[in-house]
Amino acid sequence: MESSRVSEKKKLKRREILEKKKAIDQLIKAASAPIDHLASFPSFRYFNRNGLCLRLESGRGDKLSHCMKQCIQNLLKANMEGLYGFEWAAEEKVKRREMVAPEAHYIFVHWNANEMMKDSSPTPSLGFLHYRFTLEEEIPVLYLYELQLDSSVQGKGLGKFLMQLIELIAQENRMGAVVLTVQKSNSLAMKFYISKLRYVVSSISPSRVDPLVGVEKNYEILCKTFDHEAKVILEVHSEGD
Repeated sequence: MESSRVSEKKKLKRREILEKKKAIDQLIKAASAPIDHLASFPSFRYFNRNGLCLRLESGRGDKLSHCMKQCIQNLLKANMEGLYGFEWAAEEKVKRREMVAPEAHYIFVHWNANEMMKDSSPTPSLGFLHYRFTLEEEIPVLYLYELQLDSSVQGKGLGKFLMQLIELIAQENRMGAVVLTVQKSNSLAMKFYISKLRYVVSSISPSRVDPLVGVEKNYEILCKTFDHEAKVILEVHSEGD
């Protein structure tokens, strides 16, 4: 009888695990389905502050025009080549592959001025977010692959505005956290995320998984969690917390 009860408990536990996995898979699939995540947040379609008059537009990796691909590549090179140094050539190839994946979601930042729309050519993009819905340690998360802004629109509150939007999209789609990667050499970005936006170095970051290995890595993984399970698994707690 005892062995029968143990067996039943194991079956029940396995069923619970499988059902949870199925629910999370469906959650990721549902989050990834919409083409325009901005539709739920119409107030974020425009940014009119600090002398900037901008509009936001959604996109997807497998729907990018040739012009937009070139714009993304140029902005990535301008902002990241110096940070990566000699590693940039290899990293650029990786980013080009990631850029056009169907699971890659985008929010583009354009000028919102009538004179920019008189001809039929696409409005030049001043920046973009590249994000995906995925799993980290079995937690559904919005992983922010890129936040890139042209130098002409930096330092005017746009980055914080875009991160507020990303966090809203994550919570709207029931993600447990926003996760992102930052180059250690990018001190401005590190300060922006940790000091201004209150992100923390995640437990999945190389420096937390294995400090000896982490020293050799040129990046940290940061996160902001939205529920208890994500907090316990993805954040790092000091003793006594």
